[in-house]
Amino acid sequence: MLLPPLKAVRAFEAVCRHGSILGAAAELGVVRGAVRQQIAILENYFGEKLFAHDGRKLAATAKAARFAEAANEALVVLERAAAEFAGGEHRRIRLGVPSAFAIWWLMPRLANMQAELGSVNVDIVPMSIVEPLSLHPELDAVIMGGEYRSATGITAVKFMEDDFGPVATPGLTEMIADDPARMVEITALVSRSAPTLWQEWFAESGTQAVTFRRKQEFEDLLLALGAARSGVGVVLAPRAAIEDDLQRNVLAAPYGFIRRPAGYSLSCRATDAKKPAFTALRDWLLRSDASAQ
Repeated sequence: MLLPPLKAVRAFEAVCRHGSILGAAAELGVVRGAVRQQIAILENYFGEKLFAHDGRKLAATAKAARFAEAANEALVVLERAAAEFAGGEHRRIRLGVPSAFAIWWLMPRLANMQAELGSVNVDIVPMSIVEPLSLHPELDAVIMGGEYRSATGITAVKFMEDDFGPVATPGLTEMIADDPARMVEITALVSRSAPTLWQEWFAESGTQAVTFRRKQEFEDLLLALGAARSGVGVVLAPRAAIEDDLQRNVLAAPYGFIRRPAGYSLSCRATDAKKPAFTALRDWLLRSDASAQ
């Protein structure tokens, strides 16, 4: 099967991101009629409609949405390859970041990062399930917590330690503070993005493992922590994520925190590791952690 026209794919992908012909036209620097023409070309290529109206926005069909996701990844890879071929300096980094880490740690420092990195543009891509960079050709770099497993062509630099421990509302922690075995009486909140975290904490803290009578799973740590704040149960959390909650007495850590040996690392492709944009990001991450200690 022949590949669809690249210009039509670019227009289609832009419309999907903006949800409108107008937004795509502004991004591409063309008139709306030109975008409509490219969409018509792509619909003729596939032999079916790609969009349906959802109120005032255009919504891609289920099949078209899957194609748009693949098109976005392919365009990013193509853009990176073109820049490398032309020998141009890489000034845009698509950075995959765990959703919770992005909100708790990175977002409060975003203005400082932008000021220090200057013309380097960092596009933050939240990841509910963090996977190695080798599985994501559409990304330029990934921040990972926990154990880093080396991969061919990928380099990683540890920039921050990782302290974690059980946290719950002060009322619940009063019930379990004297004896970790009493955690069996309350609900364990588990993030599907880190399903083995409880086992790791029991092993690394030297605490006798508890077989919880009740467990409640959430898609990511953000939701699990939200449930903990409302008093649903106890969750394992990175200390950096809940410092404000601890200070305001919203959450309490009955057994303190232990340090995980792996910490947080920035991984990128070995071919990018020494480029100015990536070294600037790495150095900023190292300075930011040092200044917080």
